[in-house]
Amino acid sequence: MNRSYALVALSLFIALIMALMPLPFSIEPFRPDWVLLVLMYWSIALPHRVNIGWAWCTGLIMDLATGSPLGVNSLTYSICLYITTSNFQKIRNFSIWQQAVLIGLFLALYHLLQFWLNHFLLDIYFNPRYLWPALIGMFCWPWVFLLLRKYRRHFRIR
Repeated sequence: MNRSYALVALSLFIALIMALMPLPFSIEPFRPDWVLLVLMYWSIALPHRVNIGWAWCTGLIMDLATGSPLGVNSLTYSICLYITTSNFQKIRNFSIWQQAVLIGLFLALYHLLQFWLNHFLLDIYFNPRYLWPALIGMFCWPWVFLLLRKYRRHFRIR
């Protein structure tokens, strides 16, 4: 396994830990989607290394770790990463705040797709609080972007 792949996997592992870390019940609905934010950063920064295959495998790990129906996170991660990977050159040209708005839309798409799949599989109903993590993730994007860019440059991940 290449050093670059190992460092990308380490950042995803840390995001997975942050996604599974217990939070107080009142704050839990506002938890950003750390794993998807990190995946989207790597798909924009290194589209030739981090692509739909990474999204599918990471989604399966999230499904197993959270106990959600198998394949729900895999499918939704893959759809979001397909969009970011196929448009990485356009997204790179936007300012960081324009990227944040776009990432917020991708996160909203992720949550709506996840709701739709869970609605058919588990018979749940829509609650507007499902979209809070998309808004919070949008505001977290600049810091995630800057932190991972510093990490990528420091370790020369290409």
